[in-house]
Amino acid sequence: MRILRFGPPLAIVFIFAACGSSQPGPVSTLNKYSEALGSKDYGAAYKMMSANFKSKHSKEEFVRMMKDNDREVSETAARLRGPHGDVEISAEFSYGLGDTMRLVREKGSWRVASNPMAFYSQATPRDSIRSFVRAYKLQRWDIMLRFVPNKYRERMDAEKMRVQFQGPRKDEIAEQMNMIEANLDEPIADRGNRARLKYGDRFEVKFVREDDRWKIQDID
Repeated sequence: MRILRFGPPLAIVFIFAACGSSQPGPVSTLNKYSEALGSKDYGAAYKMMSANFKSKHSKEEFVRMMKDNDREVSETAARLRGPHGDVEISAEFSYGLGDTMRLVREKGSWRVASNPMAFYSQATPRDSIRSFVRAYKLQRWDIMLRFVPNKYRERMDAEKMRVQFQGPRKDEIAEQMNMIEANLDEPIADRGNRARLKYGDRFEVKFVREDDRWKIQDID
């Protein structure tokens, strides 16, 4: 069962090629962008925006926004003209259950900058539910124990967890987990040490924060 999908190799090659030596360097681009803002040549500044940005914001909208925020634009241009120091070139791509991998360019070579050992992060509610789904799909019942709130933890072990998810309600739970996976990027209401993720027509995942980690209190 494959969970982590790194996507088409060409997508990664494209990211690398876009930062190749044949392209203007990042400092040069920052300087030109700063000059365009400083001279109020917003058309030139817009040309330097990414294709993704342009697909969401028209040139007219960009120019209007810049003109309506003249002081902020001037401050931005002045700050960009300051010393840049070392500029870090990085690339990021998504894969698997909403995970991202970040790479940085060091001494002419690309290096992985993300933590490759963070398979089951519980740092945020979203990290926690993604990790929970991953552990379920890989049948890591021992890992799934990490998501059990403290008041239930003493009554659970890996075998009981397996039976709970692969017992008589196996098909029903599998359908629920598929629905949760399909809604991993939906808004999460986070209030203090409690959080909720709605999915389906009437279900929600309830989170509780204990020992500085987010755990799963209920999935329905």
